[in-house]
Amino acid sequence: MLETGIKAPDFTLLNQDGQEVSLSDYRGKKVILYFYSKDNTAGCTKQACAFAENYPEFNEKGAEIIGISKDNVSSHRKFADKYSLPFTLLANPELDVLQKYDVWKEKNMYGKKVMGVVRTTYLINEEGMIEKAFSKVKAAENAAQMLNEL
Repeated sequence: MLETGIKAPDFTLLNQDGQEVSLSDYRGKKVILYFYSKDNTAGCTKQACAFAENYPEFNEKGAEIIGISKDNVSSHRKFADKYSLPFTLLANPELDVLQKYDVWKEKNMYGKKVMGVVRTTYLINEEGMIEKAFSKVKAAENAAQMLNEL
């Protein structure tokens, strides 16, 4: 996990509409940058829907939400449409951004060692600095937790 107080690494990825989005596009706003394992899985769906449900409150507090996983653009489009997600999902099948943010790790899955995303959320301030970092977050509680941090 990246430390607080450092500049968040910039990146450019494709969103669910196939458009390029860079972290630097959000300069001047707070960003909730969350990393999740996979579209349409139970935990990731709970997390995304909680962010969607609270989206107006995040906007009132001047924060944008960005979710990143290794899923492709097509998967993100279906996921966003299915659950009416009003925020940006970014595709990182190349894993480079997941690795830059130190969330692509070895995990234990049913007794087997596998590589995967450790559910992590960063609060990035208006200047692009990491203000808060949360590793191994609980999917269902993450949105409320981040609202409290704002």
